[in-house]
Amino acid sequence: MEQRSFDRLGRHVGIIGLGAWQLGADWGEVSEDAALAVLAAAVDAGVTFLDTADVYGDGRSEALIGRFLRSRPGHGLTVATKMGRRVEQTPEAYTLDNFRAWTDRSRANLGVDTLDLVQLHCPPTAVFADDRVFDALDTLVAEGRVAGYGVSVETCDQALTAIARPGVASVQIILNAVRHKPLEQVLPAAAAAGVGIIARVPLASGLLSGRYDENTTFPADDHRTFNRHGESFDVGETFSGVDYDLGLAAVRRLAPLVGDDRTMAQFALRWILDQPGVTVVIPGARSPEQARRNAEAAGQPALTDVELAAVRAAYDELIRPQVHDRW
Repeated sequence: MEQRSFDRLGRHVGIIGLGAWQLGADWGEVSEDAALAVLAAAVDAGVTFLDTADVYGDGRSEALIGRFLRSRPGHGLTVATKMGRRVEQTPEAYTLDNFRAWTDRSRANLGVDTLDLVQLHCPPTAVFADDRVFDALDTLVAEGRVAGYGVSVETCDQALTAIARPGVASVQIILNAVRHKPLEQVLPAAAAAGVGIIARVPLASGLLSGRYDENTTFPADDHRTFNRHGESFDVGETFSGVDYDLGLAAVRRLAPLVGDDRTMAQFALRWILDQPGVTVVIPGARSPEQARRNAEAAGQPALTDVELAAVRAAYDELIRPQVHDRW
């Protein structure tokens, strides 16, 4: 698998990673055995970057990854986690003492002395402008609790503020065929600064898999049911904030381009990989087969100019008016 660099972290990772939210919670039930099988399939297919968070199943995702890491000594994996969403979302919560406590918990869950990468987990906007927060993150590095730090963001403005910080190694942002705004300023700024870009929600919560239609239903404990209108957290995290029926229309428009040698999901992942400045894409998977198919997108040819233009046209004509100015 092609490797790309987190310049400020001094690490190279495979361009397709694994997002592990679904191994913790909010995507329906995933058993421990199923979660471990997904992790094994992804890594065996060339994945070297795993992304989790302390809030995914209140630590379940981290603990499962930790169990997997212990079964693979000398694994060479990079594990990124996130912190900050287990408390009330006020800027005052983002203190060095809390950071130490949160990272201590994640280190215990993952079974490591030093976290490879810890990310602020979509904190309040005011946090991005607070020097004390980034001084505290620098202290975590100096103390050896973390090797590096980054941010996960909701908006492009937050991303640009973070990229300007000299210690920020990565920005995790929603980027997919129905969320194009980061292409305009965020990806060029990150590339110029040597900041890695982690593209999250790459399949728009599965919408871009091509497997859903108007009759598809999701379990009650799946965020695609309980957060469809932003009832529990930012609506942009669910189907990328795109109206479900409108998203289906965009997928149907792109489907004829996919062909017989790839899936709609692989087409959507390849589109992200072809955007200059992207370091790693982190699709989730609920089965080993999904994990393997996602990883295969790394070895597929780049999209043609005609295909790229078609994705742009579908976005501009169907999706842009609804989402472009929101995030």
